[in-house]
Amino acid sequence: MKKIALITGATSGIGEATARVLSKNNFDLILCGRRKDRLENLLKELSSNTKVTTLCFDVSRQEEVADAIQSLPDSWKNIDVLVNNAGNAHGLSPIQTGDTHDWDKMIDINVKGLLYVSKQIMNGMIDRKSGHILNIGSIAGQEVYPNGNVYCASKSAVDSITRGMRFDLNPYGIKVTAINPGLVETEFSLVRFKGDAERAKNTYKGMQPLTAQDIAELILFVLTRPAHVVVADLLVLPVAQASATVVKRDNV
Repeated sequence: MKKIALITGATSGIGEATARVLSKNNFDLILCGRRKDRLENLLKELSSNTKVTTLCFDVSRQEEVADAIQSLPDSWKNIDVLVNNAGNAHGLSPIQTGDTHDWDKMIDINVKGLLYVSKQIMNGMIDRKSGHILNIGSIAGQEVYPNGNVYCASKSAVDSITRGMRFDLNPYGIKVTAINPGLVETEFSLVRFKGDAERAKNTYKGMQPLTAQDIAELILFVLTRPAHVVVADLLVLPVAQASATVVKRDNV
């Protein structure tokens, strides 16, 4: 019997790659994002592999989250897997010159958005005494780096929330996993640098970063362990990266 997986931030990067991988591996999919056109394209593409439905909402808006998830028909309500992937970084500057609008975006999406979505889904898992919540964190949640301040804080919050979930949901047999990637080449840096393609490209200059596909395959691995096994906390780095700030770069 297929499981139902809900993926936030499914319209690009890790979320999109995860949708493609899970669609071929015995999961029905609820794909969530803000870009309706991309959701529609994914629906058309992946429906040949499995059952797919989409929800278009902004995770940082609590009422939108509640209305969207509660609108699911009964056949989609028993969600087995939640992949909290939606997240962002805005800006890379010292805290004293940081943009408070950027701070709000990172806290609203990375922290509050994860909580809003989880709140809507975890009670059903509690009732059924089964489920798996997988939160996409970052090495930035484990190591603070210069100019990362609020982004690192938001990902540190994700790490703490994940650990708290693991305690609180343990009595109900719900698995909770954190996957914390290092450098992954997606739209992440393009968003962080507000569309500055050259600056975004320099993030990965002289080294081979992880790909969204790499993380999607790890997500599949985590979700397909035996019922008595949970991969609780996973740090994933490209070979060239030793820490948040130590990266071997060639020809730079």
